[in-house]
Amino acid sequence: MERKAMRLALVAGALSLAVIGSAATAAPGGAATTGVAEPTYPPVPITTNTPPGTENDFDVTYNVCRGTDPRCYHPWFNPNRPDKVLLYTRTSGPRHANLGPALLPGLDPPLTAANVAQNAIIKWMGEVGVAVDWTEDVEAFGSALAGLGTPANSTYKAVIFISTNRDALWKHGTAVDPTQAKNTSTNAFLDHGKMSLREFLRAGGGFVGIHNAFGTESNWPYYEGLLGNANYYSHGPFQTGTVDIVAGDSSTDGLPEAWGFKDEWYNLLPFPTNVKFLLTVDESTLPAGAANVHPGHGAFHPVAWCQYYDGGRSWVTTLGHDAGAFTDGSDFPGQPQFKQLVVNGILSTMGKLPFCSTSN
Repeated sequence: MERKAMRLALVAGALSLAVIGSAATAAPGGAATTGVAEPTYPPVPITTNTPPGTENDFDVTYNVCRGTDPRCYHPWFNPNRPDKVLLYTRTSGPRHANLGPALLPGLDPPLTAANVAQNAIIKWMGEVGVAVDWTEDVEAFGSALAGLGTPANSTYKAVIFISTNRDALWKHGTAVDPTQAKNTSTNAFLDHGKMSLREFLRAGGGFVGIHNAFGTESNWPYYEGLLGNANYYSHGPFQTGTVDIVAGDSSTDGLPEAWGFKDEWYNLLPFPTNVKFLLTVDESTLPAGAANVHPGHGAFHPVAWCQYYDGGRSWVTTLGHDAGAFTDGSDFPGQPQFKQLVVNGILSTMGKLPFCSTSN
C-alpha cells in the first residue's frame, strides 16, 4: 500500500506539471474527463474549431482538439465497419531486429519467421477476432488507410506503428524528378502517407504507436502531437526494470500493479502533456540507470499513455524493443504482460474497449 500511495503521489505531481506546462488543459490533473461520453454516430455538423465544451482542449501548438476529454472524438466512421486494423512497419533508417527483413511492396506481402513483431500482432489480434493487414509500402499505406484524394470511409478501425523510424511517411525516390511529385498514372504524391494518416484520425480512427514509433517523423509537428507532445531523445542500456501501473484503464486492467520488463527505457523530449499516463518505469530498479546525455526522468518516467487527438484516439507505449517481447512462451521478462497491454491498447483505440477509461 505504501508503494502504491507513493506512485499515486508522483503521478499526481507529474500530471499537474504537465497541465501547467501545456497550451491547453483537458481536465484537472490530466485525468480523463468524468461524466462525459464520446459523441456517437451519426455525427452532427461541424460549426466551430472544437466541439461544444472542449474550448479549453484546443491545443494552439498543434492546432487540434487534444487531451483526455471524450468530446474531442469525431464519430465520423460507421462503427459497423469490420474489426480490422492496419499494421505499418516501414523504416527509413536503422531497423529493429524484431521487424526482420524489409517487406516487399504492396499490401499483405509475404512474411518470414524473422518478421517477429508483424507475425505477433497478426496472431495476437486474430486471437481476439480482429483481422490485420500489413505493409511497409507508403503508397499502399496511404491508399489503404484513407484512399486517394477525397478521404474514403476507411475499413480500418485503427492503425498500428511498430518501430517505424525517421521519415517513414514520405515517398522517397521521386523528389529528384519534379514530374513524379504527383504521378498521374497512380495518383501517388510524396506526402500521401501523411495526408492519409491525418484524414483517418480526423474521422475518428485509432492510432497505436509502439517503441520506435517515437523515432518517427520527428520534424513533423502534427505527429509529435499525436504522440502526446512527446518525442524520442535517447535511451539507456537494454536492461530489466520494474513497470508500475499509475492509472486504471481498460488497457491495464488485469495486469499486476508492478511487473518486470526488459527494454531500453526511452527518454523523451518534449515530455508528454495533456495525456492520461498509464505506466511508468521505476528508474531506481534500473541497474545502469536511464540517463544517456538526457538525464532521464527520475521519479516519474512514463512508458505508456493515451489521449484524444484531432478527432481520433491515440494510445502509445515506448516499450517493445526486443523480439522476445513479441514471442509467446518465451522466458522474456514481462512478455505475457506486454502482450496483454498491447492487445487491449489496440482494442481500446478501435472502440472495442472503453478508451482512456476511468476505472481507477
